[in-house]
Amino acid sequence: MEFLAVLWDYVLPFLVVLTVLVFVHELGHYWVARRCGVRVEVFSVGFGPELLGWTDKADTRWKISAIPLGGYVKMFGEGEMSGEGEAPRPLTPAERQVSFRYKSLGRRAAIVFAGPAANFIFAVIVLAGLYVSLGQPFTPAEIATVVEDSAAEKAGLKPGDVIVRIAGEEMESFEQVQQKIRMIPEQTVELVVTRDGIEQAFSVKPRLREFKDRLGNVVRIGLLGVTREGKTEVRQLGFVSAIWQAILETKTITVRTLEAVGQIITGSRSSDELGGPIKIAQMSGEVWKMGVLSLVYFTALISINLGLINLFPIPMLDGGHLMFFAFEAIRGRPLGERVQEYGFRIGLVLVLSLMLFVIINDLVNLPIWNT
Repeated sequence: MEFLAVLWDYVLPFLVVLTVLVFVHELGHYWVARRCGVRVEVFSVGFGPELLGWTDKADTRWKISAIPLGGYVKMFGEGEMSGEGEAPRPLTPAERQVSFRYKSLGRRAAIVFAGPAANFIFAVIVLAGLYVSLGQPFTPAEIATVVEDSAAEKAGLKPGDVIVRIAGEEMESFEQVQQKIRMIPEQTVELVVTRDGIEQAFSVKPRLREFKDRLGNVVRIGLLGVTREGKTEVRQLGFVSAIWQAILETKTITVRTLEAVGQIITGSRSSDELGGPIKIAQMSGEVWKMGVLSLVYFTALISINLGLINLFPIPMLDGGHLMFFAFEAIRGRPLGERVQEYGFRIGLVLVLSLMLFVIINDLVNLPIWNT
């Protein structure tokens, strides 16, 4: 019974989230490829042996495969450009018309970029849908109280101050202030407030707070030491406003993610916070228990991260392909097949090494070690 409970509470929500996001990502590649006249041979959710599949009128094999940890779209002529498989045979004029390899550089780049773009677009649509139907949580960034001996008090902040910028970034709500401060523990930054209608700048250094979340992971965040004015408010948005706010939220999440990655690279943030499939499964299970709406928001959040990660300039990822296309644009011709092949081998090693690292991180941080 315990095994079935784990399946229901963690494995099922994880597979739901992953399947949706993989489908969205690959659908972006597929849709733009078809618009560009490329023949798509396979659209697979998952890897390995086929479990279920069918072939459509365009001769594309749609299938669900046995290993549900990703997916791919196989386009005609795609393998030839990366040095995969056997030496390419001469193509007929008709085959060249539908081959990925013989499309213009711009079209190939658009097809590759479409996967990550689809993840960002999906997140915007999901967030906008939530804002239209339920409203957007919003609290003005006005300080109600300043905690004694806090970073805010030492900086000189007072009740009634309205925070407008932190480290040059505009703040519209208290929620944005919280998100920004959480990311910069023990970093001295400029914080600008309006006091009596006049802008004033202060130097503030958020304090570090460490605690364990419900999954047993150590979380490190910054604290300013202020409370907000009034309760969590919800503002209703029209369709256009909801789309715009969803775009801004997607941008904020993207920037925060890049900041976190930068902090990990520079050593100011622990790499223990990196999570892999086990941690995502744990988090999926937690938000699943909180309700469908929480799971939907979490799916949008992971979609943004998936799109962003795939744009990293690492061979094997979409960003790696785009990097090769950039070299092609500069040189006026593609990189040699041997160079591309070595690049993909290096990329494979990097991706596998990262996967191994985050899985070990996941295993080390499992709650069972903390009991």
